Amino acid sequence: MRRFSLEVWGELACFTRPEFKVERFSYPVITPSAARGIFDAIYLDFSPEGQRPLMYWQIERIEVLKPVRYIALMRNEVKEKASVRSIQSWMKDPTSFEPIFADATKEDTGQDTKGRTQRQTVALKDVHYRLTAHAVLYQEDHALRQKIEHSFERRARAGQCVYQPYLGCREFAGYFRLVEPGEEAQPVPYSEKIGWMLYDVFDLARPRGPLRTDKGEKPSVSVFEAEVKDGVLEVPPYGSEKVRKGGA
Repeated sequence: MRRFSLEVWGELACFTRPEFKVERFSYPVITPSAARGIFDAIYLDFSPEGQRPLMYWQIERIEVLKPVRYIALMRNEVKEKASVRSIQSWMKDPTSFEPIFADATKEDTGQDTKGRTQRQTVALKDVHYRLTAHAVLYQEDHALRQKIEHSFERRARAGQCVYQPYLGCREFAGYFRLVEPGEEAQPVPYSEKIGWMLYDVFDLARPRGPLRTDKGEKPSVSVFEAEVKDGVLEVPPYGSEKVRKGGA
């Protein structure tokens, strides 16, 4: 089992704390689920039919390489988005197209509707992390592990990704590079007891359902008690008792 480290950075990031209902307020550091999403963007292996993942990335360590800085933003957020099913229907019958109005009046649509809402966001500014993770296979297979590790290393070194990684919100683009053996960058002298932190929104212990459907996968939220010591956040394994899972 090989461990891989990525340096990840971006101008803005927002890892929303779930206890804030309406306004977005970010955790001081990236969450394990957001970090896993960056590894997924580089490489994730699927079953032959291309529907179910054969593995997931277990985040082991998050290192903070730049001081934590907050920034307050006021943003217009849309309330809804077009579904895949609607788009497929429009392609078959263009006359059935129904636009989603971001901002409309009763005179425009015949009804009082507003497709956007203004929200205050307290985000992070100029973030830089080093993320360490390894692949966990749902059914251990030496050949498959070799394929996953070699493919991830090749793609990460070349800067290739399936989609642009993002830092909490899709509009906050994230950039990455593979950390080569022997490279060192000291974490910042920062320590904080964060408290209960979101670990993931899916049950990582079992393969997720088909990803290319409108229904998606039923959420299964898990949390853990996070503490940053000298710029390092140690992430327990998903199967650890330190990770509190939904229904437990």
